[in-house]
Amino acid sequence: MSGWQVAGFLLCVALATCAQSVTGFALALIMLGLAGLFELAPLPDVANVATVISLLNAAIALRGTRKWLDAPMLRATIPASIVGVAVGVALLAWLSANVVMGLRLLLGVVVIACALVVLLRAEPLATRSSTASFAGFGVLSGMLGGLFAASGPPLVYHFYRQPISLEALRDTLMAALAAGGVLRLLMVVASGQFSPNALFLCALAAPVAIGLTWWFKRRPLGWSRDAVLKIVCALLIVTGVGLVGPAVRALAA
Repeated sequence: MSGWQVAGFLLCVALATCAQSVTGFALALIMLGLAGLFELAPLPDVANVATVISLLNAAIALRGTRKWLDAPMLRATIPASIVGVAVGVALLAWLSANVVMGLRLLLGVVVIACALVVLLRAEPLATRSSTASFAGFGVLSGMLGGLFAASGPPLVYHFYRQPISLEALRDTLMAALAAGGVLRLLMVVASGQFSPNALFLCALAAPVAIGLTWWFKRRPLGWSRDAVLKIVCALLIVTGVGLVGPAVRALAA
């Protein structure tokens, strides 16, 4: 990687961490979207970096929160997400080796779709969803996690409709995403998909992400969460369009 690519990648990490600190999601989507748009680093490497950073943040945030975890939701979601992660990691390996432009096109579509899903104002449910519904969203979340380390939006949409306390929703969601992240990391390492370049990028990105997370925890932005959410989603949509356009032209040619 050239010097400007390293600098651009660290700027992506900083922007993604800022968004995550305020909205609670989008770290992987912003990192992957911007890195793919400006061709700063291979997408599989960026996905691995996003996984490691997300796990570091979750390890800090989940300390002392066991009493809030909703065990039935976790039992319904995590086994299904394991299947999804396995499928997603396998697809990532195949696409990155055979259809690079197809991977960029898929990433662009996923980024746009996730932004639109998060912007939806879903009405809370009167009763808890069925085990099958948690399993279905778990599979979808796992696939996105395996492909792009971006497992959050499907579970964010589904979990926040459940009639349980906000503390339980937040901590159970984070625990489910962390479980999927651990599994993804184990799979990519075991299959040889965690490259030395990804390890190098992790070493560069971790201090930036941890430092900014610490800073925003003590000095939060004065902006409203809704305002930041709209800005983040607009950034995701623009980034997704920027990825989809060139990929479609290249595949058509």
